[in-house]
Amino acid sequence: MNPPNDTYRPDVLTANRPLLWGAAFLSVIMMAPVAWLVGLSIKSNQDLMVGTDSVFRAPYTIANYLNILHSSQVFGWFFNSLVVATGETLMVLILSSLAGYGFARLEFPFRRTLFIIVLFGLAVPEQAVIIARHQMFNWFGLHNTYLGLMLPGMSGAFGVFLMTQFFRAIPKDIDEAALLDNASQWRIFWKIMLPQTLPAQATLGIFTFLHGWNDYWWPLISATKKEMYTLTVGLASSQSNFAQSEGLGFLAAQAVFASVPALIVYVIFQKHIVTAVSGGAVK
Repeated sequence: MNPPNDTYRPDVLTANRPLLWGAAFLSVIMMAPVAWLVGLSIKSNQDLMVGTDSVFRAPYTIANYLNILHSSQVFGWFFNSLVVATGETLMVLILSSLAGYGFARLEFPFRRTLFIIVLFGLAVPEQAVIIARHQMFNWFGLHNTYLGLMLPGMSGAFGVFLMTQFFRAIPKDIDEAALLDNASQWRIFWKIMLPQTLPAQATLGIFTFLHGWNDYWWPLISATKKEMYTLTVGLASSQSNFAQSEGLGFLAAQAVFASVPALIVYVIFQKHIVTAVSGGAVK
């Protein structure tokens, strides 16, 4: 008995074979730098100082990763990045969800004008306000603090826009029916509307976390004490003299170590990104 046509389509597979080979080829190209970095991280620093072509030859070692555990400040920088990225993510999700619900489902004066002002934030580059921001944070004594590192990332115009559009896609019959049942606006938001936006929140959370984790520009300016460095700034500070002290292999091991949390977050929540982008959350 032949399998159903909707589950087995060899003709479709054959027709798309060039696309599959092309996607595989592009995947190999994109993974090549990652493989090179991992290869550097498992080579001894002495071999790499002779030539980086030794990556393709044994022996290999995990000494660089062991050095991270014993003699590096990476764990302190790792903790700082984790606090900053997690704090930014939580606050962006809370503020963007509330603002998006207000813009999409509530009526209040100057709603459209305020939404346009929020959208202007997408067009203003961070570099344009960096001097004013630096002075403001200096006046309030927020430099070299976790709050000072997190606050700029909390003002996410993209998050407000994303959640507004997602809330608008939900049929209004749902909250109107809840209002007929004497449900408050807060209960409608918390119990009915918010659970339907989980794919969008997961997508926004991943983007925000990755931005906070990989951010280099603002932590470089705000964190002047070494103990307050984030992982990106800390790793960059060790690159100036790596050949004489820690070595290229150790630096590559630090980079791999720094990349693992972002990879784990993406792998766990990637299905929510697909759902949000495809618009399949609202039925």
